Amino acid sequence: MSDQSTQSSDDTSDDRCGEQTGRRKPRVAVVFGGRSTEHGVSCVSAGSVLAAIDRDRYDVVPVGISRAGRWVLAADEPEKLAITGGELPGVEESGAAVVLAGDPTHRGLVVQEPGSVPQELGEVDVVLPLLHGPYGEDGTLQGLLELAGVPYVGSGVFASAAAMDKGHMKTLLQGAGLPVGPYAVVSARAWDSDKAAVRESVASLGFPVFVKPARAGSSVGITKVHGPGELDDAIEEARRHDRRVVVEAGVEGREIECGVLEGRDGAAPEASVPGEIVVGGGHEFYDFAAKYLPDEGTDLVVPADLPDDVVRQVQDLAVRAFEALACEGLARVDFFLTPTGLVVNEVNTMPGFTPVSMFPLMWRASGLDYPALVDRLVETALARHPGLLR
Repeated sequence: MSDQSTQSSDDTSDDRCGEQTGRRKPRVAVVFGGRSTEHGVSCVSAGSVLAAIDRDRYDVVPVGISRAGRWVLAADEPEKLAITGGELPGVEESGAAVVLAGDPTHRGLVVQEPGSVPQELGEVDVVLPLLHGPYGEDGTLQGLLELAGVPYVGSGVFASAAAMDKGHMKTLLQGAGLPVGPYAVVSARAWDSDKAAVRESVASLGFPVFVKPARAGSSVGITKVHGPGELDDAIEEARRHDRRVVVEAGVEGREIECGVLEGRDGAAPEASVPGEIVVGGGHEFYDFAAKYLPDEGTDLVVPADLPDDVVRQVQDLAVRAFEALACEGLARVDFFLTPTGLVVNEVNTMPGFTPVSMFPLMWRASGLDYPALVDRLVETALARHPGLLR
């Protein structure tokens, strides 16, 4: 990374000349960390991608975003982005600060060292935004990249924002005729002005219910509520992460997931084999510890043991959900398989890429291993242009 961070503007000019003659490798900025509560999970995802991406094909620039929102050149050391002793990694603010200007005539990263003249790191051909949650997965970063005219992996501004907000996501899925479980949205105004009406609305769903921040992920801030006496505390816990809250009726069924990739050359999206999450270890649901910490008793069964007709239904619904939200690049669609059929629970536009994440596991079982999956995502983004014609 040291030679990249001190690259001169003359070197950048040489790079651009090389790009025109086809000599330069595409430069991929792997962006991770961020301001959300999923900062550490994003770092683990980035470590896995940095270890797998084909360095013979791509020039890789790791860019970390600190919890405070500072962009820095990060060390290209994937091993430092692993979970150690149950502790999640983070982005250190000690690196050289970098800036991406929202200027489509200048698609480069600029290094800003205190007391030094800003230096260009070079033009960025594509961004791989491995950010989970708000300020990264929710359309905010995608908006910056659109302004900057830089191609990027994954869904655009609208799909990213719509999928991030569980309430709006469910409304769109229902409008597209997809099966969605009963739910209620608790706005800040409703909770602050009439708690009794909110309690009545939630009670109509029946208990247990799951209370969630509307715009968070990785099971952060989620509480399983068994009765009315637990509801207020659960809503306040969710509101610590997002003042907009979603309450979902408890659904009895198997937890099934399916990965979706954007089709090649305008073809229809492709669905992976489904996987199943079997939660154990005393967890009532697939919470943060069950997802990311070792020895928590959770099994990821890939491929899921399902009849062929159910596999086809899962794949069909996954693709329909992908298209209903106008997703691009990739998504993971989560389901409950109940005695009466499938229910779509969530659509994740930037699913986890950690070593234990379902999305890469399902694609590996579908014949696309981790390095090939990363390569396909980057190539798909490179073939697309930011903006309304993407």
